[in-house]
Amino acid sequence: MIDQDSVVELARRVGQALLARNMMCATAESCTGGLIGHLITEVAGSSAYFAGGAIVYSYDAKEAVLGVSHETLIHEGAVSYAVARQMAQGARRLYNVPVAVSVTGIAGPGGGTADKPAGTVHIHLSAADGTERGVRHVWHADRSGNKLLSAQAALELLLEYLEGSK
Repeated sequence: MIDQDSVVELARRVGQALLARNMMCATAESCTGGLIGHLITEVAGSSAYFAGGAIVYSYDAKEAVLGVSHETLIHEGAVSYAVARQMAQGARRLYNVPVAVSVTGIAGPGGGTADKPAGTVHIHLSAADGTERGVRHVWHADRSGNKLLSAQAALELLLEYLEGSK
């Protein structure tokens, strides 16, 4: 199992990569409840590359804050590639940054279905250069573990993008 300290080190690497590219980022979080933003801001000086994050747990918040389509929420469900994409795009617009990551999922232990068991998350990165990357994971930890694994995966996706955009 991962620990928070190793994920903070990952956040530090993300920050260094953002600084090297003179970029700011933002987050849109549902099931992680602000954990990604917390991990990023555990690094001193993170205000130089982190604009902010939106915690949008309810359908209404996803729609009102990030502009997620009501129809998409109804037809695809909050835990979907389409909603994760719209969340990341909305965070990028909201904070006027070149890159944003989002997470939406079912942290567990309850709330899952046969198609979307507890631990299912969709993570998405949206960048101003047109890059759109989404990944789906099904974690098998407890609630806190699923949240931390999701935050780690979001930071890894962000770092992978930044390292590829040299």
